[in-house]
Amino acid sequence: MRYSKQRELILKKVAALDDHPTAEEIHRVASADCPGLSLGTVYRNLNGLVEAGVVRRVTVPGRADRFDHTLCQHSHFCCTSCGNVTDAELHEAALMQTIQSGGQSVAGYELTLFGVCPQCTAQKKLS
Repeated sequence: MRYSKQRELILKKVAALDDHPTAEEIHRVASADCPGLSLGTVYRNLNGLVEAGVVRRVTVPGRADRFDHTLCQHSHFCCTSCGNVTDAELHEAALMQTIQSGGQSVAGYELTLFGVCPQCTAQKKLS
């Protein structure tokens, strides 16, 4: 993968935005540092970074893809109320052991849990 200022900027924004941003969110914050940056350039660079294994794509059905700078195998939680995506705190080793105890050989996985986040739960209680 060749170096470009835009790619470096996009990678820095993915790392700085710890909330698994969408391409549109990355474009919005990166445009402040690079006013001529197009959304198409952001998408092309994100796809290249994913293909190079530098950024991880988080796919949530029915929603825009999100991007994660944490590359190790981990799960995500998607709030069905506000749409935020965060890392899910699961015991990954126990999960893999449970799956592999059935004789399967697992090369990797993508697990997204759905529910209501603590912030939305608290807001609903206040309403």
